[in-house]
Amino acid sequence: MGFPYSKGYFSEQYRVPDLKIDKLEQFPLPIAPYLEYYRGMKRISTSQCLIWLLVLALSCFVAFAADEAPGKTIKKVNAQPTSTLKGVDLFKEYCAVCHGTDGKGAGPAADALKKHPADLTQLARKNGGTFPELPVMNYIKGADTLASHGSRDMPVWGSIFSQMSQNQDLVQVRVYALLKYIEQLQAK
Repeated sequence: MGFPYSKGYFSEQYRVPDLKIDKLEQFPLPIAPYLEYYRGMKRISTSQCLIWLLVLALSCFVAFAADEAPGKTIKKVNAQPTSTLKGVDLFKEYCAVCHGTDGKGAGPAADALKKHPADLTQLARKNGGTFPELPVMNYIKGADTLASHGSRDMPVWGSIFSQMSQNQDLVQVRVYALLKYIEQLQAK
């Protein structure tokens, strides 16, 4: 590779046909720093390229491995009315899939959620020993968000219960029965 130069800038005696030069002291200033810089950059660039290539290959491997890992997904289905209006039956039908049958947030769908479901047995403890009846009822209905309960991954049961029945009193009975059952789950 020849050294780029403009005719007239260097005299013919300083022409450099290639970059294989061992003694930089014999060249005047414009050439010597360039050659030293070029040699250093050539050495750094080769090692940097190898490192970057290794990092890129490793990151691609990790990205593809993560994409192929089977993740859990939640199959969404329409809620069906239960045969009874008992809180325990409503909880098992609508809530246990995420919160678990014990209400501690370890249901079968819990791992597929972005945010882990709340431990419903600790609501009273987190509220100074008193069960927060109104905030929990509003959260079930979708009228309020309770930070300790989690994200809005949880369905808005008030509107779902309203779609099941035109009777709004029946909707309130379902929400109240769920509320009372969750109150019974509180840790002593």
